[in-house]
Amino acid sequence: MSSRSKATDPTTTDHDARRDAGGDRSEELAALMRERILVMDGAMGTMIQRHGLSEDDYRGERFADWPSDLKGNNDLLSLTQPDIIEGIHREYLEAGADIVETNTFNAQRISLADYDMSEFAYEFNVESAKLARTAADSVTTGARPRFVAGAIGPTNRTASISPDVNDPGARNVSFDDLVGAYLEQARGLADGGVDLMLIETIFDTLNAKAAIFALEQLFEERGRRWPVIISGTITDASGRTLSGQTGEAFWNSVRHARPLAVGLNCALGADEMRPYVADLSRIADCFVSCYPNAGLPNAFGEYDETPEAMTQTVAAFAGDGLVNLVGGCCGTSPDHIGAIADAVAATAPRSVPDVAPALRLSGLEPFTVDEDSLFVNVGERTNITGSARFRKLIKDGDYATALSVARQQVENGAQIIDVNMDEGMIDGVAAMDRFCKLIASEPDICRVPVMVDSSKWEVIEAGLKCIQGKSIVNSISMKEGVEPFIEHARLCKRYGAAIVVMAFDEDGQADTLERRKTITKRAYDILTGPDVDFPAEDIIFDPNIFAIGTGIEEHANYGVDFIEGTRWIKANLPGALVSGGVSNVSFSFRGNNPVREAIHAVFLYHAVAAGMDMGIVNAGALVVYDEIDPELRELIEDVVLNRRADATERLLEAAEQYNSSGEQAEAKTEQWRELPVRERITHALVKGIDDHVEADTEQMRAELEAEGKRPLEVIEGPLMDGMGVVGDLFGAGKMFLPQVVKSARVMKKAVAYLIPFIEAEKEESGVTSKQTNGTVVLATVKGDVHDIGKNIVGVVLQCNNYEVIDLGVMVAPQKILDAAREHDADIIGLSGLITPSLDEMVHLASEMQRQGFTQPLLIGGATTSRAHTAVKIDGRYDEPVVWVKDASRSVPVVAALLSTGERREALLADVVADYDALRARHAAKRDERPLLTLDEARANVAEIDWAASVPDAPALAVDGAPVTRVFTDYPVSELREYIDWQPFFAAWEMKGRFPDILSNPAQGEAARKLYDDAQTMLDRISDEGWLHPAGVIGFWPAQADGDDTVLFGDASRSAEVARLHHLRQQGTHRDGVPNRSLADFVAPTGAADDWVGAFAVTAGTELPERIRAFKDDLDDYSAILLEALADRLAEAFAERLHERVRREFWGYEAGEKLSNDELIRERYQGIRPAPGYPACPEHTEKDTLFDLLDVTASIGVELTESRAMWPGASVSGWYFAHPQAQYFVVGRIGRDQVADYAERKGWTMAEAERHLAPNLGYDPED
Repeated sequence: MSSRSKATDPTTTDHDARRDAGGDRSEELAALMRERILVMDGAMGTMIQRHGLSEDDYRGERFADWPSDLKGNNDLLSLTQPDIIEGIHREYLEAGADIVETNTFNAQRISLADYDMSEFAYEFNVESAKLARTAADSVTTGARPRFVAGAIGPTNRTASISPDVNDPGARNVSFDDLVGAYLEQARGLADGGVDLMLIETIFDTLNAKAAIFALEQLFEERGRRWPVIISGTITDASGRTLSGQTGEAFWNSVRHARPLAVGLNCALGADEMRPYVADLSRIADCFVSCYPNAGLPNAFGEYDETPEAMTQTVAAFAGDGLVNLVGGCCGTSPDHIGAIADAVAATAPRSVPDVAPALRLSGLEPFTVDEDSLFVNVGERTNITGSARFRKLIKDGDYATALSVARQQVENGAQIIDVNMDEGMIDGVAAMDRFCKLIASEPDICRVPVMVDSSKWEVIEAGLKCIQGKSIVNSISMKEGVEPFIEHARLCKRYGAAIVVMAFDEDGQADTLERRKTITKRAYDILTGPDVDFPAEDIIFDPNIFAIGTGIEEHANYGVDFIEGTRWIKANLPGALVSGGVSNVSFSFRGNNPVREAIHAVFLYHAVAAGMDMGIVNAGALVVYDEIDPELRELIEDVVLNRRADATERLLEAAEQYNSSGEQAEAKTEQWRELPVRERITHALVKGIDDHVEADTEQMRAELEAEGKRPLEVIEGPLMDGMGVVGDLFGAGKMFLPQVVKSARVMKKAVAYLIPFIEAEKEESGVTSKQTNGTVVLATVKGDVHDIGKNIVGVVLQCNNYEVIDLGVMVAPQKILDAAREHDADIIGLSGLITPSLDEMVHLASEMQRQGFTQPLLIGGATTSRAHTAVKIDGRYDEPVVWVKDASRSVPVVAALLSTGERREALLADVVADYDALRARHAAKRDERPLLTLDEARANVAEIDWAASVPDAPALAVDGAPVTRVFTDYPVSELREYIDWQPFFAAWEMKGRFPDILSNPAQGEAARKLYDDAQTMLDRISDEGWLHPAGVIGFWPAQADGDDTVLFGDASRSAEVARLHHLRQQGTHRDGVPNRSLADFVAPTGAADDWVGAFAVTAGTELPERIRAFKDDLDDYSAILLEALADRLAEAFAERLHERVRREFWGYEAGEKLSNDELIRERYQGIRPAPGYPACPEHTEKDTLFDLLDVTASIGVELTESRAMWPGASVSGWYFAHPQAQYFVVGRIGRDQVADYAERKGWTMAEAERHLAPNLGYDPED
């Protein structure tokens, strides 16, 4: 075929003048996207189909004799039917498109191989780009420029997925093949004159990373950049790409391309795409694009969504500030694009958010390491040099078992897995390639990022070419000089990987503190300088962990030097992280695993405190610092910290006695076992006894089977009969919630035992389901971690034969709605405790309305109310919205809502009347109770004699400078004496004063049993170390500045370190009652030298895991009991610390002696208000508190996006010591104070109104 000779691929071409004439148009495009929403074109294939082209039309004259069929090769039409392709471009431009894509979706040699036309790839791209360029230039004006995007499709191969079901490690394309094909395509597009490169329809992120790699190579060749847009494809409602990544994980994997925009296209219609676009819009620090299909394909593979229907949804994206660039994909036409262009023309584009720098890694899921993160465990057992077992498995070719090692690491808590194949008898490149490809086929492993570990660059590259997520390279260094170091760093950046940099230079490893400082500083300056421009947050230094306890004097300070080196790096190399191979430190004690594990824990305790961010560890063999035998811990600390000359000898002498393990066993017997089995089941359910539930259930099943009955009838008969007795007793007030929850535990365990029998019977008989009274989806809303009440509601509903789908805490709105659809829910229930949860509930109600839901919505939780539900939520959703006060009301409300007669109508009529009255009352309150102006409120402050009443400086602050103190493993035995038991019983919906409730004739027996169970569990918490309460306090010199309090970072009070923003009451008070603000309780400048304190405490970060274990064991009672006790312990800790602050640490009430009852009644001087509560109701002030105390690093407590503390059993707040300081309720505030607060916080008015919504004394403008 003579036509073949016309295809060329010049690296240096005749097109230089044309391709460089336009230059980089990134700034021009960015300026336009900041100004308005830009519009892309629609489907090329859809328009080509309208022309009804034949095989001859595709061939044209040039390819008339081609030996294989060419119909369907749409990219070929740029050569054989150029007028049609240019005409389609013109139609989209005339419809209003700002950007048209080249007709090159499959125009690379891999896809073109299907037509045996690979060698035409370069020509296809050049000519297609010219056609689009001509069309765009023909309509471009000075006022309205048009742009050409070079379309780079995904190819018809996938680098992350095996085409062979029998070999998950097989691939039909390599990373290098993809890079070569994409580079050839990109050269053609550049030479044809495109303005930007569009990597689109990404179903496998590894393919996209190959495209990015190729583009970076092109940019280097040409000495200039083109703007890049990256568009992924979420394939279905799972919210993941075909290769398994979530949207955020995908973004983390490709953000190294520094794209002009990132977005989504194809696979989904606009409606289905919305939640995933919203997620990208939230996290991406670049522009966001979206060009969906015209709905989902019908039964014939066609797209039916009209321009009007599609435009309505896309316009909503724009109106909600989610996008900067919109267009259409499959099934769209110029009519769709015209309608979209008109709809978004006057809509403001999305503002690009400022996203704080952080190490953002990914596997199938995102993993972020920032200043609030806890220590990151990098699993070491998939490292040949660190695991003899793994080494043997790889040498033997037993990759299946080797994968199980990786899986165990993830299950044991590894957040990253380190893969190393450095062994003399192994082909490291081949082993790394094979293992990383196999990992990619195991979602439970590859959900976490991979650390590609090798001393050989070719092995590292082999791994990087197999991993779609953002990984870490371990490691590069200046060992071979600066040039190879720079080259490897640039390649890591091109692959999109973070790097571990060893403290190593041409003279060898850094083995002293000064060498560590010198080498890391030099490497940092090279990497972050203009030659490499590596992001500082992607640099992880390894300052070398060496073995201690060797007996060699030169090694004695190795531990101290690493710890101090870490501290220096964190203080002097901004953004950089620190890691290390932890097992190295204990190498001298190999063979004694208990001592080695203890050494690791002690070393990490001090290294993490100095700033160590992550370490390569055996995630399944980490022990807790506080649980190490105190004598052994002291010996180890002497060695780690080089505290005494004979430290090593003393540890060696004692080490062997700790090299042992033990076992425990226990047995129980019961007395009531002589009753018939049905009565035993009822007795067990009523009494909540689960010891024999499986044996009794099996006996009952066998008896019914002998009668010819099905396993399901054990549930529908004896078990439900027993639960009926429970329900009757509960309804009659003869059983109480704690007892009902115990009954549910027994029921769950019985049902779990029967499930395998029921499933087997289903297969045989075709009977498909058991009858329930309905399905209820429950969730604690996004950003909120509190779920005791929700859990109790779920148990009570289950006891009444409702199927409950409990989604847990911090649940995103779309996940709730998706679960409701998946489980065909009859009712959706939302719970929340903190005030930002109210906004989440309003948002979810709006989404239910927008997405056409019809299920009733239940609202509950401590922060909710009938009034808020009526005023804020009910109006957002046309279907029933019902506020449920407590668990005991849930069953009658749900039963009424799911009934079909008068019962439902009566409930809804009552709700409507109640809500109407509440809304009228709310409106009247705003009209009848005028607010003072802010100036008037500020004029009515409390009169305080500062000279006579300001407490002295805290005793803890001996030099007058700020001071903090951390408390770890605070004794539960001490805290339990400070518990306020009344809220504990209230959580179980048992009302009454404590201890009177224990002798109440109606509920005294149940209350006493609950109290006894609580005491028993407290004993176990204390004796067995279930929880390790931790706290941190601090004090700062302070002065009032208007309604703010300024905190200083030095004794001279010259350096402001934080500013606390307070609100002031604006209600009209009777004469003599001031309009209070917390700022009133701090002395203003010049009046006196005042102080403010802060605290944060937690019952223990182990709490969620403990609760999960109980739930996994189907023991809801113990889970809820532990959660309720943990809440009380956290409050008790806050009370105890405040007492110690008054007596010792501040010391202004050194002689105070109050009983627990007096403490509960707050009969002391000073207050400890918490952000989010009535005196300081705005939650973002917690950010300042957490920063000042470094709470997350100090005690492990984190803030959610709604500023709930996690774990939930945590308390934080401020200390004000003035004798006149008192608690108060800010209440409603006016527009003038909101505007003032917004200015002080640096917010827009809308942001301030959103954060202060519960306190607004007016209706904000939409």
